Amino acid sequence: MTDSTALQNTSAAENSAVAVRPRPRLAVFKFASCDGCQLSLLDCEDELLAVASAVEIAYFPEASSRMLPGPYDVALVEGSITTPHDAQRIQDVRRISRTVVTIGACATAGGIQSLKNWADHEDYLRCVYASPEYISTLATSTPIADHIKVDFELRGCPISRHQLLEVIGALVNGRRPRLPAHSVCLDCKRKGTVCVEVAQGIPCLGPVTHSGCGAICPGYDRGCYGCFGPVAQSNCQSLTTQYLDTGSAAETLLPLLRNFNASAPEFREASNRVAEISIERNGASHR
Repeated sequence: MTDSTALQNTSAAENSAVAVRPRPRLAVFKFASCDGCQLSLLDCEDELLAVASAVEIAYFPEASSRMLPGPYDVALVEGSITTPHDAQRIQDVRRISRTVVTIGACATAGGIQSLKNWADHEDYLRCVYASPEYISTLATSTPIADHIKVDFELRGCPISRHQLLEVIGALVNGRRPRLPAHSVCLDCKRKGTVCVEVAQGIPCLGPVTHSGCGAICPGYDRGCYGCFGPVAQSNCQSLTTQYLDTGSAAETLLPLLRNFNASAPEFREASNRVAEISIERNGASHR
């Protein structure tokens, strides 16, 4: 069954019961992010009308100037928390939303902007802004779950539209979303993609990264760089230690780990350990 058919069936069921139960009210909120995950919803194209029929899109500034007040049944939240104002605003979102779903690497792991967590954010302010004294920002970029209770996380940079449609359809039908829980490494094996690490010695995060991208990078002779975040029970420290022991440089591994999901605990701890090992072995310093 296609995404569109599933949502159309959901829409038909909703229409037949409209006198009994109103459509769930959906809101989409943005924090520090590039908007790419919100655009994934708008990119659903053929399925978008079915989504609009299955739910009432009550608040979505990216798509409409029609913004209805809460409460909302489902809130999709994109972006990380980087300012005091946003730290307060996310509390308001939680208060008026029955179910909160974080979408994308920024919302689930701090995003690329969490690289400032390893640096002095005051230096960044002075480099970027002519008058940094007027800028109010936090020293860190943190995921939404560090601030409020999150009901479900949808990973990726950007998220998979197919997974997004599954989440919306599941919530409309009152069930838990059915998403893959395996690693990118398994996707490569299923597709018959030759392992870039084994065949070419290219460091790859596929064994520890959550499935969702379709294993695109290894298919083009490039190591996975973890855009869907760490898979459950991933052993990042063992993998990166093995890469170091077989000749990979810390300068190669750190950009892989400190990327879109840099602040995910598994990647963060592994990258810090890579930096420590590099210092122990070579005396090199990596912040």
